[in-house]
Amino acid sequence: MGIYLSTPKTEKFSEDGENDRLRFGLSSMQGWRSTMEDAHAALPDLDTSTSFFGVYDGHGGKVVAKFCAKYLHQQVFRHEAYTAGDIGTSVLKSFFRMDEMMRGQRGWRELAVLGDKMNKFSGMIEGLIWSPRSGDKTDQVDDWAFEEGPHSDFPGPTSGCTACVAIVRENQLVVANAGDSRCVISRNGQAYNLSRDHKPDLEAERDRILKAGGFIHAGRVNGSLNLARAIGDMEFKQNKFLPAEKQIVTANPDINVVELCNDDEFLVLACDGIWDCMSSQQLVEFIHEQLKSESKLSVVCEKVMDRCLAPSTAGGEGCDNMTMILVQFKKPSAESACASSVDKSSTASDEVQDDSKPADL
Repeated sequence: MGIYLSTPKTEKFSEDGENDRLRFGLSSMQGWRSTMEDAHAALPDLDTSTSFFGVYDGHGGKVVAKFCAKYLHQQVFRHEAYTAGDIGTSVLKSFFRMDEMMRGQRGWRELAVLGDKMNKFSGMIEGLIWSPRSGDKTDQVDDWAFEEGPHSDFPGPTSGCTACVAIVRENQLVVANAGDSRCVISRNGQAYNLSRDHKPDLEAERDRILKAGGFIHAGRVNGSLNLARAIGDMEFKQNKFLPAEKQIVTANPDINVVELCNDDEFLVLACDGIWDCMSSQQLVEFIHEQLKSESKLSVVCEKVMDRCLAPSTAGGEGCDNMTMILVQFKKPSAESACASSVDKSSTASDEVQDDSKPADL
């Protein structure tokens, strides 16, 4: 059977939700792939004023994506910087924290639980698609204490995942990204990328990879991974003389902070299974057209996947797992004019001139 099925699995996991500030719809579809390795998180009420959305695209297995969908937003919420109002720092630290938590005895145990195991309570196969429910609590005490045991020296998973996260608090939007999932905002019908696709051939990525002792072959890190940043993939993070942000592959996210305004209509987070088939502008235009006749946002997401699904596996594009979250702003939080630019103080260098580059707003 290989990496592709003989016929695609077109059943979709879809969900809708809302609060007084925004509404969202999401959908995930396995498609032609032999396994579903995407996961996501959609919590419109992370706290009373904050919404959290994340897309996690796994590779080499599903467990790291599921781990992030379960724990990353909890770590953001619990970090001291979050309490102080510094969302950017809290989410940055939480990306690195995922790698730390997946090491050792407890990390090994948790990844084993999130694997392909039968749930003894429900009788269902564990999480072909994993998503925390919007009512999940984030205030449980969990310091992830060190545990001794037969797997205490577990270095972490060799599989990994991309992570693209959007956090909305009042007028502020914070986007964090590591990998090639993407966040796009529609402003007056124009698509603006709020994240950059971290591919090995980008100059900043290539420089880090080579300095850390890695190489690039056929557009892949060490000839195997077609991403330059990811959570997990611990085999690429073993240089004991370098900090986490300078390893061959790093979980270090670009952070983009945007002030929302009246012209902002909706936000899209999606894995590369969508972006391989449609440009950011094409997707924004497609969504605008669908919203003329469809009010349920999850249905709009489903239509995007049907549009992207390839008729066969011959071409490669349209054959990947697909996950998409569509967030529509109900009304601007303030009568504000759009800012002239995006705060890109934490983003990578701007040498890219393609659709993956974060644009000035």
